[in-house]
Amino acid sequence: MHKVLVLLAQGCEEIEAVTTIDILRRAGIEVTSAGLDDLPVLGSHSVMLLADTTLDLAQHHDFDMIVLPGGQPGTDNLKADKRVIALLQQMAQQGKYLAAICAAPSVLATAELLDGREATCYPTCLDAFPKVNLQTVAIVEDGKLITSRGPGTAMDFALALVERLAGKAKRQQTEAGLVR
Repeated sequence: MHKVLVLLAQGCEEIEAVTTIDILRRAGIEVTSAGLDDLPVLGSHSVMLLADTTLDLAQHHDFDMIVLPGGQPGTDNLKADKRVIALLQQMAQQGKYLAAICAAPSVLATAELLDGREATCYPTCLDAFPKVNLQTVAIVEDGKLITSRGPGTAMDFALALVERLAGKAKRQQTEAGLVR
């Protein structure tokens, strides 16, 4: 079974976090949500989220993918956390999947993982990173890097992650259950 770590920072975008966790779990993928500390996570729109564990505990486990929800100040909190940057770099070196949505692709760029790569994000979030080949489509896959635009693309993003980890048939089965 594939294992995914979803990082929840204070001020994350709730739609992106919850939609991704929910759809991956519907597809039978093991998801662990981890907060940067042991406090409940207050989302960017005042929705309280309770992470499964903390980053300090989760980072010692093996995951096939890390997912970064966006939102503000959640994205800035992820970028400022040295543990997050180190974990992303380690996962990239191991050839694991990294996925980010909305403003969170800027975390990947801060970790210098998007240089010369194609990515998408919430408008203007990657403007400070001229080495990124910025696209304006809903989802961009460049090798093991998967990025998406924002809250409105969260369901498509999550389904793309299902397909990447569990195959097209599992994506179709999961999507059918959503009655889209």
